[in-house]
Amino acid sequence: MSCNYRLLVKNAKQVVLICNNGEKYMTKHGMQHLCVIENGSVVIGSDGLIKAVGPAEIIREQYSEASFDKVIDATGMCVLPGLVDAHTHPVWAGDRVHEFAMKLAGATYMDVHRAGGGIHFTVEHTRAAGSSELLASLSSRLIRMQRAGTTLVECKSGYGLELQTELKMLEVIEEARRTLPINISSTYCGAHAVPKGKTVAEATKDILQVQLPRLKEQMSAGSLRVDNIDVFCEQGVFDLGSTRSILQAGKDMGLNINFHGDELHPMNSAQLGAELGALAISHLEEVTDEGIAAMATARTAAVLLPTTAYILRLPQPRARDMLEAGVIVALGSDFNPNAYCCSMPIVMHLACVNMRMSMPEALAAATINAAYALGRSHTHGSLEVNKHGDLLVLNTTRWEHLIYQLGGHQELIRYVVIKGNVVYDNEKTVDL
Repeated sequence: MSCNYRLLVKNAKQVVLICNNGEKYMTKHGMQHLCVIENGSVVIGSDGLIKAVGPAEIIREQYSEASFDKVIDATGMCVLPGLVDAHTHPVWAGDRVHEFAMKLAGATYMDVHRAGGGIHFTVEHTRAAGSSELLASLSSRLIRMQRAGTTLVECKSGYGLELQTELKMLEVIEEARRTLPINISSTYCGAHAVPKGKTVAEATKDILQVQLPRLKEQMSAGSLRVDNIDVFCEQGVFDLGSTRSILQAGKDMGLNINFHGDELHPMNSAQLGAELGALAISHLEEVTDEGIAAMATARTAAVLLPTTAYILRLPQPRARDMLEAGVIVALGSDFNPNAYCCSMPIVMHLACVNMRMSMPEALAAATINAAYALGRSHTHGSLEVNKHGDLLVLNTTRWEHLIYQLGGHQELIRYVVIKGNVVYDNEKTVDL
């Protein structure tokens, strides 16, 4: 083949495809048997899509006449799909490090919330912040995630709780989408908390009658792209009735349902999500067996967040029970001022140790299944022909090191590639 291609990654010790039959998601059995090629190569075309992935000698023969803008010799290295972070809150102002001290001294999430901290503290600071300040901090956080191997990330609004600030946050996410290489799935989360001075009914009415109609206008005009709708369904926040009406209104606007459920109390959020055809539900620390069964049947992904349970010392999400029941399990960092973690390798490590997932299960949950939870598994989440050329090159001979070495990703990740372009070249990596 004698045309020009963007990138050849050749002679990798391992190429982890994840899957190779166009699967949109993987459940228990598939997650335990990932597709891995020993001594493989990957070709990415000038359109940024994968043109070939397979044994190095076959690709060498097929592409002997081709020219490449860049060639990476990955001898002795591993190639993985770019990681997918299915749940983040990365747009905010204000510093909540003092709350970490409160939590360490025994305060619960709701104690901090009632003391004027938590979401309300961040709302106050985010409302006061200018767009340029929010964009600068968002961009640096996203670049940090990218260095840790994330190539597709879900970004929520939700620290405005009123029209102007929610729109400001979504516009900042849109600007980041336009200016940074990292892929972004944008989520409207105006129902993240009930604003001070409002009842649940008043907050719900504001979302349904003021915020969503304006959002619909902006989306129709093409000035804003929003992918998902989220509600914090929780005791003392949004009840099942309000959650249902907001999520249904979002779905009617063409948004994917992807919401916070069953985190602090069993609310039957999982059953509600399954009934509404939710693409994903996050948290689920308190999910019931009935909720797990409903999600498995409805093919609603469970986005589990090991950092949150770890930092708040909550019971761990029941990953094993979900996997046994056939639920599509995905992972997210829940990056936010409460759980300040940008690293999906650390999230995978915590998922393995604290939630008892195996390393292959954790990697599938942070790639193909996280992409499914964002409605992107047809383009992202595995190394297959015609998918986006988003990949990591690791300076190690076995991919498991990315999970095994806690915090070791800073040395292990040699290159991060998005659509065939090297977006991070970590020359500081040492041979381990």
